[in-house]
Amino acid sequence: MVKVILAQPRGFCAGVVRAIEIVDQALDRVGAPVYVRHEIVHNRHVVDTLKAKGAIFVEELDEIPDGAVTVFSAHGVARDVEEHARNRALPVLDATCPLVNKVHVQGRRYAAAGRTLILIGHAGHPEVVGTLGQIDTVVHLVGSVEDVAALDLPAGEPIAYITQTTLSVDDTRSVIAALKTRFSDVTGPDTADICYATQNRQTAVRQLCDVADLLLVVGSTNSSNSNRLREIGVEAGKPSYLLPDGSAFDPAWLDGVETVGLTAGASAPEELVQSVIAAIERFTPVTVETLDGIEEKVEFRLPPALKRLTRNAPMAQEIRI
Repeated sequence: MVKVILAQPRGFCAGVVRAIEIVDQALDRVGAPVYVRHEIVHNRHVVDTLKAKGAIFVEELDEIPDGAVTVFSAHGVARDVEEHARNRALPVLDATCPLVNKVHVQGRRYAAAGRTLILIGHAGHPEVVGTLGQIDTVVHLVGSVEDVAALDLPAGEPIAYITQTTLSVDDTRSVIAALKTRFSDVTGPDTADICYATQNRQTAVRQLCDVADLLLVVGSTNSSNSNRLREIGVEAGKPSYLLPDGSAFDPAWLDGVETVGLTAGASAPEELVQSVIAAIERFTPVTVETLDGIEEKVEFRLPPALKRLTRNAPMAQEIRI
C-alpha cells in the first residue's frame, strides 16, 4: 500500500489556461488551421491535443500562409516578431501571459529611467528571448551568482533587475542578493512579485517534501517551472523524478517508499497527474489525499478580438493583450 499526496496547487496556471483557450476559441470561430508560433505552452500532450483539433505549430512566421490566423505563445515574443507579423498583415492573437507582459513593461520602465538593465533568467528560454527582444536597450542576462560576479560593470552603476517568471524563488533571491552586494545602486521587484503560480507550486512542493519519501513531478523536460519543482525535491534530499505522464513511471522508484508526493508543472493538465496515479496502482494499492494549500482563483481575460473573429471576417490587425 502506498499513500499518494497531491500538491495544492498543481498543474495549469491562469496564464496557461488563457493561452490554450485562445487557440481553442480561434479554432472554433474560424476553423482549422490556426497557426501557433512555437509551442503554446511547454507540454507535449497539450500541443498534440491542439494539433488534433487543427492547430499547426511553426517556429517562424515565414512558415505561416498570408492571411492565416496566428497565435503567439504564452512565453511572449520579441518586438521584431511583432513587426514582422504587422508587415505581413497577419491577424494575430497574442497569448503572452499577462505576468510575462508585466516583466516587459517593468524592463522598459527601468531602461527609460536610465538604469542599466539586468535580466535574471536562462539563456535560450523562449520567455527570455522574448523579453530581451521587448526592450530597446542593452540587457545583461545572468542566471547565477557567478554570472553576477562576471558582469563588466562598475560598482557604482545604477542598475535594475527583472526576472524570468518561472525561476526558482530561492535561486532568484540569491542572485538578487549578489547584485545588491556587487552594486551600490540597485532596484527591482521583490521576489514576491515573481509569478504567483511559480511561487505557489514551489511552496507546495516544499511542503510535500516534509511528508513524502519520493517526489514525482509531472511535466515536460523543456518546462522550466517543472524542472525547478524537481530540483526543489533534490535539494530537500528526496528522490525526485520529472515524468511526462504515467507511461514513464518506473516501479523501481517505489522501493522502500510508503508516501509519494505528486505535483505538476504549470503547463501540465490534471489528466496526466491522474495517469501517474493509475500507473502506480498497477503495481500496488494506493490511497490518495490532497495537501492543504492555496486555492488559486486567478483568471486572465481573453483578447477582445476573439469575439470579432469569424470565418468570414478575421480581424485584420495585430492584437495585443
